[in-house]
Amino acid sequence: MTGFAGFPSGKNPYVPVPEVFFTVLLPEIEDSVELKVTLHLFWLLAQKKGNPRCVSGNDLLADPILLRGLKRRGDPRPPEERLQQGLELALARGTLLRIHLRLVSEEDEQTEIVDWYFFNTPRSRKVVNELQGGHMVPVRLLDVAEEEQSAQEGEMPLPVATRTQINGTGTARTVQVQVERPNIFVLYEQNIGLLSPLIADYLKDAADKYPQEWIEAAFREAVQHNKRNWSYISAILRRWETEGRQQWKA
Repeated sequence: MTGFAGFPSGKNPYVPVPEVFFTVLLPEIEDSVELKVTLHLFWLLAQKKGNPRCVSGNDLLADPILLRGLKRRGDPRPPEERLQQGLELALARGTLLRIHLRLVSEEDEQTEIVDWYFFNTPRSRKVVNELQGGHMVPVRLLDVAEEEQSAQEGEMPLPVATRTQINGTGTARTVQVQVERPNIFVLYEQNIGLLSPLIADYLKDAADKYPQEWIEAAFREAVQHNKRNWSYISAILRRWETEGRQQWKA
């Protein structure tokens, strides 16, 4: 272990971390990789400007400080694999949001997928919902490397289905946005508790039977009424199946 010489004198930059991290998240985080990734993202996103504040998976994989911190003596896994583990845990917990930006080249039909990560804040949820709705994609999410084009287009949004020139190659690409949504198992663990084998079977059957939108809405209904149990959620889904969701809501 390398010793720490102590914090330097003089002015030291501070990283804002919300209080809820210490009161809600930190007591629940058991995996050191998830903790390191989450804290590093606080530092990384604090340096970002503009809206939305987010970071790409490519940037994280190229971050030498992060990768060095994820190396662990006695663990044969590369830091890149441990990084993915930390991201998946933070996503499952609800700390992060992720979108998949799919860039499809119309010349050779090659597809490139760029993952972008946001903290799960009201502003980020609004941005993700707009992306999911197919409205606009900020230019900087396209990973445009050509400085001239970036200066010309700045932070102006582009329609999702637009064609754009990437990296100055003149190759036309179609932009598609795929927003990652929590599956039924993640929803259960986030809103109710640990899974048992029996409950897991019930959840699998429900996921095969009902639309994802219904499942998410049923969990929201249960949380709003403080009925955090699968029996209540299952009853909502059965009622919607029988009477129709719109009729039940009315």
